Amino acid sequence: MPLSQDALNQLFLEAHTHNANPNPWLPKDVPDALLEEVWNLARMGPTAANNSPGRIVFVRSAEAKAKLNECMDEGNKPKTMAAPATAIVGMDLAFYDHLPTLYPIAPTAKSWFDWMNDEQIAPIALRNSSLQGAYLILAARALGLDCGPMSGFDAAKVDAAFFAGTKIKSNFIINLGYGDDSKVYPRNPRLSFADACKIV
Repeated sequence: MPLSQDALNQLFLEAHTHNANPNPWLPKDVPDALLEEVWNLARMGPTAANNSPGRIVFVRSAEAKAKLNECMDEGNKPKTMAAPATAIVGMDLAFYDHLPTLYPIAPTAKSWFDWMNDEQIAPIALRNSSLQGAYLILAARALGLDCGPMSGFDAAKVDAAFFAGTKIKSNFIINLGYGDDSKVYPRNPRLSFADACKIV
């Protein structure tokens, strides 16, 4: 059954990116349990062979925020520091290690990647972790949160600060919280079906 109009509004039609500086957020906490609930929804979205390369670091503590602040472009620092939580969406270049568990229909799926180096694997991890980041945005909105997705950070610094010693690389960042609707920008135009799509 199609979702209700209210649900479509919340997920897409009335949802806005919350990115006004210096602070687009209401003073309302985002508890750890809610972040876990967001992930438990987002993880259900499809990826290629269920490879699930997305790895999320939810930044909440003052110490972690200070580390993240050093990685952000100047224009993105105030709104990120003001956010109750920030999700660093990473991509695991060794996602194939989990395929025996995640894709049991093909017990030898891990071997599909034996011949690939990190450079060859990166586009697969980027594509599918980007999907998972998008699912995370929709899951957060579905659970009543607002989102401020962005790039505008030093990926090498983020990787060193949050993913050192792993094969995880940062993809993009999502600020999470309860947005102040009085500070959202007017919605920008979108391409029409005729401009962006065709049926062949």
